[in-house]
Amino acid sequence: MKAPHLERKLAAILAADVEGYSRLMHSDEERTLATLTAHRAIVDTLIAAANGLIFSTAGDSVLAEFSSVVDAFNCAVAIQQALWHANQKLPEDQRMNLRIGINVGDVLIKNGDVFGDGVNIAARLESLADVGGICVTRAVRDHLRDRVNTAFEDFGEHTVKNISRPVHVFKALIDVGANAESALVKLPVAPPISEPAGSPAHLATAGPESNRVELAFWQSLQTKDDLGEYRIYLERYPDGQFVDLAKARLRSRETVPEPQVEVSFWESVRDSNSEEMVQAYIDRYPNGEFVSLANLILTDLRSRSG
Repeated sequence: MKAPHLERKLAAILAADVEGYSRLMHSDEERTLATLTAHRAIVDTLIAAANGLIFSTAGDSVLAEFSSVVDAFNCAVAIQQALWHANQKLPEDQRMNLRIGINVGDVLIKNGDVFGDGVNIAARLESLADVGGICVTRAVRDHLRDRVNTAFEDFGEHTVKNISRPVHVFKALIDVGANAESALVKLPVAPPISEPAGSPAHLATAGPESNRVELAFWQSLQTKDDLGEYRIYLERYPDGQFVDLAKARLRSRETVPEPQVEVSFWESVRDSNSEEMVQAYIDRYPNGEFVSLANLILTDLRSRSG
């Protein structure tokens, strides 16, 4: 049989992975999926703005390629800064942080997939990075030395899995608390996360034009709270960006008694200051336990809005 054609090229590879993802999922699966969706909206937007191409997203990890090492590094800095700011509005035990590794090297292309030692090394580097930090290879550091205003700490040589030779690693000394726009290449930042268990679609509005219909549909589900609508979403968007969250909500709702569902729904809308959310509760539970209070809140909201 003829061997498949493999294209080779030099590329900068960015590998990112969520620190403590299993712990967060064990604590609260639905909330964690919502936070991941919101954070991924930020990450995907920044990668696209830096002319990067995402070629793999397995669970909580992201792999992206760049034709420019400088673009890859500036994108990584902007990601860490943007997520730091997004995390500040979350309780400390709910914050979701990334580790990022960057390598530059020869990679193989097959059917649009990217693989090879250049990718593997980047993936191993992210596991060496600090929480919210960035590790790079010596080749990346040498390329960036006169092109970015960032210092690097020599982290020495490390033997990493499936790589025959030691890898010389450097840690980027960055200020993640700085404004994301301070990155050398100004990149647009998606809106900061405010309530991960609420409407993640609101946080993903900076996504590509092709995703806006899906985002609008997902956002509409948050006011309906209808299991059937979640099933319609999964049928219409089997590869959508909120698939995991939709499945988690279906699982949780299908196993929770209806009275508890009503209480949970009411708790999610009572302090929302949203006429639409309160009206959604009244429509779903016209004889519900909290319908009198809901009508009072709705009257007050409407009087304040004029």
